[in-house]
Amino acid sequence: MRVVAGEFGGRPLKTLAGKTTRPTTDKVKGAIFNRIGPYFDGGRVLDLYAGSGSLAIEAISRGMSEAVLVEKDRKAQAIIEANIQMTKKAAAFKLLKMEAEKALDHLEGTFDLILLDPPYAKEKIVWTIEELSKRGLCAEDVMIVCETDKDVVLPEEIADFGIWKQQIYGISQVTIYVR
Repeated sequence: MRVVAGEFGGRPLKTLAGKTTRPTTDKVKGAIFNRIGPYFDGGRVLDLYAGSGSLAIEAISRGMSEAVLVEKDRKAQAIIEANIQMTKKAAAFKLLKMEAEKALDHLEGTFDLILLDPPYAKEKIVWTIEELSKRGLCAEDVMIVCETDKDVVLPEEIADFGIWKQQIYGISQVTIYVR
């Protein structure tokens, strides 16, 4: 796995062995960012189920200015920290070492890009988007990118967001919500 494009493009990323995380493939990551960007002029990104941190690192590589990553698994946290160090831009990243639900109480400001890639066995996307909206954590022009198993059926609308784009890539489905 690697950073696909931008400032850190081509740099390798560490991943966690085993089934606790499902790294987004480079192909899917590239497709996601080509749909939503592909490059940004600043902004804040929230990666609520960070895994290896590759999605948030890709967002910073492509021009986002600040990333908040949330991960509860200790081994995954160590991988994220190593991947952040690889960027040589550690100040652009903040890692919250806790469950996503608890992290919502610690978040401040608004986010321009929200990445939701929860473990397939624990789909929490609807609840999470509703909570993010209720707590005022979504910027006016926010894009919420959800990666799920291809068989998961997400609603057309959640809170004040609707599906903008949806695509299946192998076993993964990517759904992008906007206001």
